[in-house]
Amino acid sequence: MSDEPQQQGWTPQDATAADPSDKDENESKAPETDTGPESGTETEADTEPDPDEEPAADNDPASGTDAGEDPDDGGPATERGSDGGEAPDAAAPFGNTAKTKRSRRPRRKRTGWRRAVPTWRITLGTLLVASLLTIGGLVTGYLLVDIPPANAAATAQTNVYLYADGTHIARDGDINRENVSLDRIPLTVQHAVLAAEDRDFYSAPAIDPLAMIRAAWNTVTGKGKQSGSTITQQYVKNYYLGQEQTVTRKVKEFFIAIKLGRNQSKSQILEGYLNTSYFGRNAYGIQAAAHAYYGKDVQDLDVAEGAYLAGLLNAPNAYDVATHPEKQQAAMARWNYVLGGMVKEKWLGAAAREALTFPTPRQVKPSSGLSGQGGYIVQAVEDQLAAHGILDEKTLATGGYRITTTLQRPKQDALTAAVNDRVMSRLDSEREADRDVRVGGASIEPDTGKVVAMYGGIDYTKQYVNNATRRDYQVGSTFKPFVLASAVENHSLTQEGRPIAPNAIYVGDSKRPVQGWNGPRYAPENEDHVSYGPIPVREAADNSVNAVFAQMAVDVGPARVMSTAIALGLPSTTPDLSPSPSIALGPATASVLDMAGAYASLANHGKHIAYTLIEKITKNGVEVALPEQRTVQAVGREAADTTTYVLRGVVDGGTGSAAQSAGRPAAGKTGTAEEDRAAWFAGYTPELSTVIAVMGQNPQTGAQTSLYGALGMSRINGGGPPAEIWGQYTAAALEGSLVRDFELQLAPGADDPPPDPRDPNDPGGSRDPEDIYRQNPDEQAGEGRDSGPYGAGGGRPGTTPSTVAPGGAPGAAPGQPPGTGASARPGAVGPTAPPLPTAPAAPSTPATPFTSAAPTTPAASSTPTTPFTSAAPSTPAVRPAGSAQ
Repeated sequence: MSDEPQQQGWTPQDATAADPSDKDENESKAPETDTGPESGTETEADTEPDPDEEPAADNDPASGTDAGEDPDDGGPATERGSDGGEAPDAAAPFGNTAKTKRSRRPRRKRTGWRRAVPTWRITLGTLLVASLLTIGGLVTGYLLVDIPPANAAATAQTNVYLYADGTHIARDGDINRENVSLDRIPLTVQHAVLAAEDRDFYSAPAIDPLAMIRAAWNTVTGKGKQSGSTITQQYVKNYYLGQEQTVTRKVKEFFIAIKLGRNQSKSQILEGYLNTSYFGRNAYGIQAAAHAYYGKDVQDLDVAEGAYLAGLLNAPNAYDVATHPEKQQAAMARWNYVLGGMVKEKWLGAAAREALTFPTPRQVKPSSGLSGQGGYIVQAVEDQLAAHGILDEKTLATGGYRITTTLQRPKQDALTAAVNDRVMSRLDSEREADRDVRVGGASIEPDTGKVVAMYGGIDYTKQYVNNATRRDYQVGSTFKPFVLASAVENHSLTQEGRPIAPNAIYVGDSKRPVQGWNGPRYAPENEDHVSYGPIPVREAADNSVNAVFAQMAVDVGPARVMSTAIALGLPSTTPDLSPSPSIALGPATASVLDMAGAYASLANHGKHIAYTLIEKITKNGVEVALPEQRTVQAVGREAADTTTYVLRGVVDGGTGSAAQSAGRPAAGKTGTAEEDRAAWFAGYTPELSTVIAVMGQNPQTGAQTSLYGALGMSRINGGGPPAEIWGQYTAAALEGSLVRDFELQLAPGADDPPPDPRDPNDPGGSRDPEDIYRQNPDEQAGEGRDSGPYGAGGGRPGTTPSTVAPGGAPGAAPGQPPGTGASARPGAVGPTAPPLPTAPAAPSTPATPFTSAAPTTPAASSTPTTPFTSAAPSTPAVRPAGSAQ
């Protein structure tokens, strides 16, 4: 056979097919190649070209080199296998296919949850698109939003306040603003403002995105509404936009602040901010604030005064200690925060900081448009708007609101007239004590919660503190009805294991230590140190016996008494409202308005409706949404009505008998604060709950003073001028309306007669005149027999105290529930008994059994029907002189 043919179209494959030796050689090397699943047979899949693989260069017919030769040395083109042997000819299609299959692995398919996870290509693409959109939005916003001219709200409109019938009450006056240049504002004042609002003002940009995100997050997560705005943003809001909380306004504020930061210097922005910010007291700008709070120009403010004004920017109403004395602590904390920031930023030395004292602002001097009762009403409405989140102070300050109150003009006039007739007309400028007299009053409809009349003081332009809403005077014995209501509500027991009821017997001796209390010894004095001996709860209420109600508070449990008072309407934050035996004597400093609301719950058969001063609000014809009035059953009807039943006796023949001048069925309670600094009367008819307080306060220092000698009287108590005002007002307010009686549903046994104090089956107990706690109460330890926090029983029927407690207080027999056994008769009352004697005043240690003298007539003992039309009140007990409370 001749050499390799050179005919046209010849290829190496032809040669391979023609030469048997080459075929054998290829077959001998076949195991080194992957030719298919079977014995080297070529499959269809093996011959399919890979679309992702580039064509082999050695198969190119245009190449000048034979496929079977090495282009460098002309020899056969071979490769080494992994075992050192020769690889198949590179030109062989089977060899190429096998080698390519081994070098590429098939892509694994995504299964399960991995299919939901975007790939890095998708993630990167999404971020890129989002970034482009954000940048595009910012650029578009910056180009479209221009700096507008100053808005009309920068000059703040006037708000109008109206009676329920639409007649005018007050207008909050014209805007008080005087712009000043930054060089007139002391540097220390500027630094105080920066310490309070934006400490990085000069170094930070006009906006702070991180602060805005943080504030939004805190708001969403329930940490309260917070501002992430810089001073620049606040200035934009004050001067160019408005106070409304909308997304559109925030977006505009963002872009205007950026532009303003580029167009104005930091000093210009700070000057504008200080001239447009609201500081309270109708003062816009730092100059107006300096005059409103300290009566001086801004350049004369010292460091301490500047720090106080700077603190007001956050919430003016929350830190004005002149109009809200109870907020002194919060104001001082804010003041210290501002000064601390100045020290931290090295704007104030630590030594200079320590030398500063709190700069109490001067009294308010409001505009003449708020004279008389108008200013007090405006202040009370503003407080309620802010407290309920209806309108904050800054939003309201922009003006334009038309506020219709719940106040009824005839009743408002009647209350003012009663105060003038019974107190103001009797003041004498020659009597020093008369200069300290203040009066506060409030009247509420029990079934609606609407405040229909309010008296805040003689004139808002003369006495700026609202005596109806202030919370800094003790309520005294007007708190005692809450103790009785809680006792009936919780089915509480006396120390002897008997249910507490209107005719349950207590020892009413002055300085008798309370029993069943595991705290410090507590032995309260009665009014004028009078001791009453064994006395029913009804008579103890008539005479306001401190010893009885302090013991009752322990029997019920001070914590339960506190919960009942809060449920009836006292704020849980009332100062000095705490669970201790003294809670019954009224150390808490609730406001007149708070007390009127709580007594309204008793008048409304235990149903509490939060009081309101606001009937309707509109702005530019659009009505502002108000929170819905809710009714809550604070205590059961029997508990409330039984308390009313007892309080009727206080008016019919007790310390509140002056209230009979109303000419209506009435229930009420007198009260006197410690050292006679305030005298109260709280009472109600089925239609109205009204509370009156006469207070003593030095007009120069603001300190509380005693009322001794005021109005030409040796002392003023709740049964005097307060009850007289109440009676005159109630008669006028209800004139012409149908007389309504109370419809009462009493607790079982509430109207039973009192038990016999000489019962031979009950030789001991609180009714025994030989009780060692009556012999020499000043020398007793006062330790009770029950170490629990609620005293004996405490509303927990079924407890079993020992027969004789530490200190000699008898209880139930061992193994028997309270109220059983030889030492206690079942129930709180028994069969009809002889009349209860009147207790002697301040008795000495008795040597003989207590005998009857000058008995009182017991209450009617007939079982009340449902509903109960008030039973005839008992004939009042003969009271020792000087026991009025």
